[in-house]
Amino acid sequence: MHENLLLVLGLLVVVMLLVMLAQKIKIAYPIFLVLAGLGISFIPGIPGLKLDPEIIFLIFLPPILYEAAWYTSWNDFWKWKRPISLLAFGLVFLTSVIVAYTSQMIIPGFTLALGFLLGGIISPPDAIAATTVLKGLKVPKRTLAILEGESLVNDASSLIVFRFALAAILTGSFSMQEATGQFFIVAGMGIIVGILVAHIFYAIHRFLPTTPAIDAALTVITPYVLYLVAEHFHFSGVMAVVSGGLFMSFRAHEMFKTGSTRVNMTGVWNTLIFTMNALVFILIGLELPEIIKGLGQTSIVQGIQYGVFISLIIIVVRILWIYPVAHIPRWLSKNIKKDPSPGWKNPLIIGWAGMRGVVSLATALSIPVLMNDGTAFPFRSLIIFITFVVIFITLVFQGLTLPLIIKLTKIGELDAILPSHEQQAGIQIRLDTAAINMLDNKYEEEMQHNNLVRDFKEHLEKDFKMHEKHLSSLEVCSNRQKDLKEYHEVVLDIYAMQRKELFKMKREKLFSDDEIRKAESQLDLNELKITGNKHL
Repeated sequence: MHENLLLVLGLLVVVMLLVMLAQKIKIAYPIFLVLAGLGISFIPGIPGLKLDPEIIFLIFLPPILYEAAWYTSWNDFWKWKRPISLLAFGLVFLTSVIVAYTSQMIIPGFTLALGFLLGGIISPPDAIAATTVLKGLKVPKRTLAILEGESLVNDASSLIVFRFALAAILTGSFSMQEATGQFFIVAGMGIIVGILVAHIFYAIHRFLPTTPAIDAALTVITPYVLYLVAEHFHFSGVMAVVSGGLFMSFRAHEMFKTGSTRVNMTGVWNTLIFTMNALVFILIGLELPEIIKGLGQTSIVQGIQYGVFISLIIIVVRILWIYPVAHIPRWLSKNIKKDPSPGWKNPLIIGWAGMRGVVSLATALSIPVLMNDGTAFPFRSLIIFITFVVIFITLVFQGLTLPLIIKLTKIGELDAILPSHEQQAGIQIRLDTAAINMLDNKYEEEMQHNNLVRDFKEHLEKDFKMHEKHLSSLEVCSNRQKDLKEYHEVVLDIYAMQRKELFKMKREKLFSDDEIRKAESQLDLNELKITGNKHL
């Protein structure tokens, strides 16, 4: 146990070094993770690591799904619900069906139920992979909203397909009519359970005297409770986690009222999800030698051929599905025509961004080793091997070529959206105006005799004028993008200098470490206004 733990920790450090390298050469880190997973399997004498498949599913899936739900914009999700639904449900089921029948035809002895199991595993694209690849690239807001919304719901729909296929294999019986009815019951009741349990955690956060540490800990516990309660009643734990996560995210402003709580939670979750992503690929690297041994009569070359063929199929199916989905509804509905046309560029990027990732890998690793009667689960090693090949091809091939496609298409913003900096200035003007009005109406007496309150109002008025001037400066910029980039570089360089100055103050011991940390936190918040809060 101690040796295995030390091995995993050592490999985790190596993976982190690889991620740093990925950042340095500006390549999306999930690509390096899949390469690291493959590289680990080639290390001579690397010991195998066997974990309970059900434990893998339980440990990794709930927080990954919950985090995806938490960072999903409900407004964007609802606005683009039509394309999101057609991708998250229509494309997932179509991909599962095509993969099921294709794998049955090309793999000797492979049953249709096993095909649906494989289809359920590899049908959902990964949100983290897509957003990480697209980070820093000029991509329309609509594209990102659809990809993030799709990846949230398609994880849920594909995992339900996976669960039904797994049940059919383990029990030996399957009825499409019964499965369809059960699907809606299981999914619907999972959503209800998720919202009910989320209300309990909402009440705890809002009405009990929690601390930032307790709030962060509770948010880590929440997805597991959502999942386990729903599964206890034989409903969809996945749908419970997704619906509960969306509810908690929507009410977050009521629950977490202090900046320290929100900053603390962001740090906790960014670290947790990054570590889980890295661990899953380390686990597949440690299990790959055993998986290859378990291929039986199927050779490695045949396994790779199956994986490559199925990868090509899911890529082509997605591209063929995305264009009708993007344009046919516009011909049928006058309301949809009001939105700017996606053209051919936006569907191409969405279609090419269908990279598989950690959810597919964790799901594949969760396949039980034994059947109910104690015999070995059929083709388990081959299914996991094919899944890894699909992830490898889609992440490396599509992930490396997607930035090139975006640059070649020169896609611009599709919808009328204010640039981020203008929105920030507009928001701050609105907040300053509300604050000044409140001081005038509610604290008029305090301003008469309290210099601190009066100075605060003057500070707000100066802040208001500064942001108004900032907006005016943006309007007269001859080359807005170039000027903004130059402005950001200057400000970030000043922040870096101020951090060094804080370090000097710390060494001089003129101020307390506590106050220096507060000043550093303020610098961090100021920097986030420019760089954004996008996790790795």
